[in-house]
Amino acid sequence: MGKRKRLSPDSFDLPVARLRAGFYTDKYFLRTRDILCGDDINPIVTMQVFCRSAALLAGMDEAIAILQAAVDAWTDLKVMALYDGDAIDSWETAMTIEGPLTAFVHVETLILGVLARRTRIATNTHEAVVAANGKEVMYFAARHDHFLNQPGDGYAVRIAGATDVSTDAQGLYWDGLGAGTIPHALIAAYAGDTLLATQKFAEHIDPSVPVIALVDFDNDCVNTSLSVARVLGDRLAGVRLDTSRSLIDKSLQNLGDDSSLHGVSAKLVHMVRDALDGEGYDHVRIVVSGGFTPERIRAFESQRVPCDGYGVGSSILANRGDFDFTADVVMVDGKPCAKIGRSFKPNKRLGLVT
Repeated sequence: MGKRKRLSPDSFDLPVARLRAGFYTDKYFLRTRDILCGDDINPIVTMQVFCRSAALLAGMDEAIAILQAAVDAWTDLKVMALYDGDAIDSWETAMTIEGPLTAFVHVETLILGVLARRTRIATNTHEAVVAANGKEVMYFAARHDHFLNQPGDGYAVRIAGATDVSTDAQGLYWDGLGAGTIPHALIAAYAGDTLLATQKFAEHIDPSVPVIALVDFDNDCVNTSLSVARVLGDRLAGVRLDTSRSLIDKSLQNLGDDSSLHGVSAKLVHMVRDALDGEGYDHVRIVVSGGFTPERIRAFESQRVPCDGYGVGSSILANRGDFDFTADVVMVDGKPCAKIGRSFKPNKRLGLVT
């Protein structure tokens, strides 16, 4: 286990001075350190970290980097930890820290927060990836959260199997680059002409970038897909359907106001696929986006909806489970000492952090 690769602590742009000063630390941990130092008490403890739910672990390398940056004497500590990408059970020990309590008590807040967020992102993404049944899952959540979260979140979704991220920052820790299709803003800039905007994309963007047309600007995905395919031919790699959930596409409006027809519906995807195939454009892939959760992806797959990839966003950020992490002191000076209901739980899967 100890030979598996971790991200280098240098990968993370950490505010070291503020970490060491306790700027981001719950105040009671800082006061704990002050009290122990003032009383000249510094027990050697073992702190144990676990997640409340079964999950796909992420954020461990970042947590380790924070720990290394925030303590004065890293060599005074013995740290054992699981690895990013490990599947963990609820209450399974994911990390232990052994050493003088005053050396690292101020870091508990930091590592628990990182582990909770990244594990939530990774687990939610993994659920979407599994639901997609081998099809691409593209992570488009940058607009739904603070931009400084992008590098760590991007690494978490990559661990979980997402194929693409939308910003270069999200690919920072794994040398990835942002990918994407065409925004509505570009189409608007060309007076709402989707075909012209797509042609300009093909003209000005590196040919190695696939041309995927956004085809819902006029709420007419079937005809817009065909108009773009007829002009771009083999240069068109795909179309993206992103119809608002408040709308029914023009091609479906004669079927009534059935709630199942709103937004990017299964029926709409079938109609776009049939239209493209009917004119010989079977090479054109269909990407769907707009409110896709793991449950909705699972429903599409069970219905064999002929899309080739899913764009996911805010559903990945949602609290879809109890991914809180907890840390407890469970050993003091070599003897068991923990709150009732908690005890030291050794885990043979942990690897020594060097």
